[in-house]
Amino acid sequence: MNALVGGMIGQERTVLPLLAEVEFGLTAFTATLTFIAAFGIVKAATNFFAGTLSDRYGRKPVLVAGWIIGVPVPLLLIWAPTWGWVIFANVLLGVNQGLTWSTTVIMKIDLAGPSRRGFAMGLNEAAGYGAVAVTALATGAIAERWGLRPEPFFLGLAYAGMGLGLSVLFVRETHHHARHEATTHSSADAMPHDLGSGEIFVLTSFRENALSAASQAGLVNNLNDGLAWGLFPIFFATQGLSVGRIGILAAIYPAVWGVGQLYTGGLSDRIGRKPLIAGGMMTQAAAIAAMAATSGFWPWAAGAAALGAGTAMVYPTLLATIGDVAHPGWRARSVGVYRLWRDAGFAVGAILAGVLADLVSIEAAIFAVAALTALSGLVVIVRMYETHPPHAR
Repeated sequence: MNALVGGMIGQERTVLPLLAEVEFGLTAFTATLTFIAAFGIVKAATNFFAGTLSDRYGRKPVLVAGWIIGVPVPLLLIWAPTWGWVIFANVLLGVNQGLTWSTTVIMKIDLAGPSRRGFAMGLNEAAGYGAVAVTALATGAIAERWGLRPEPFFLGLAYAGMGLGLSVLFVRETHHHARHEATTHSSADAMPHDLGSGEIFVLTSFRENALSAASQAGLVNNLNDGLAWGLFPIFFATQGLSVGRIGILAAIYPAVWGVGQLYTGGLSDRIGRKPLIAGGMMTQAAAIAAMAATSGFWPWAAGAAALGAGTAMVYPTLLATIGDVAHPGWRARSVGVYRLWRDAGFAVGAILAGVLADLVSIEAAIFAVAALTALSGLVVIVRMYETHPPHAR
């Protein structure tokens, strides 16, 4: 299921930044990246409500609703006569991703239990971002052969139809697993089980050290992903790369990210969460800086691979951290708050990168994001404690 969810984003990774310039004549970076800002803002808000709705109505209805909203997205991208249509398509894509990706995360946490939670998150995120990579590579090849529209977006139509059909026919409800775990939760004495949504928001965002450190790290992680999504294809194009080669670079990063999570999720169950999160943020920072400091396909390919490896260390581990600390009675809402902050990073990254690229240069924007990523890693080192039960304080 989450491979189909990831594929819905993958249909845009290579093609849409190039489409903005070639077909819609957008030359300012800030204007070009508005589609990512719209996506990030809407997805972030939807994540918050997805957790609350899945606690109230169950996981499956929220998943099905997300796929219904996602069906028009590729059609709007195919038919869009103006850039405003593209932005609206990304508003719908944000709702689709917020509902569907949140519920796949929550459902796997429901099913896995605490001892294999990191591994389960690795499987979930590997499927999603593996599909992002495969689809980015496929759409780049399709666009080079047949053009930027409409053929690359036919994949999105197939993903949306399959996602809706499989959700309705085969996915089963998992909420009862969380209710059962709540009766035996090992940290029930340390963490209250009857918090309201406002209390959960404050706790996850600011008050609880591990939850808040994870939330800021998630925001910065998706801030640099927004940069990779929106600015790197344009950066590569200005250096003379073909659409096909840009598609390969756009695929390397999520491919390493996706495959790497098959290992890093389970590794966090064995060695703990904090070393992977802190190390991953620092690896991302170094990789992003290297992308701006070098030139040529192969150096950029190495940088993209390193960025994917750092992200693989961080992504499933942050989700597992939330699952470790939050009580099962309100864990879905805490996941929603974390994902709100994390996906707000798309909007922050798009706006920050676009403004700096317009005012200074693309290279300056990339270096600035690298510095913010390193700072986030330092916050994790100072503020976060180890949360996985065998390694916890």
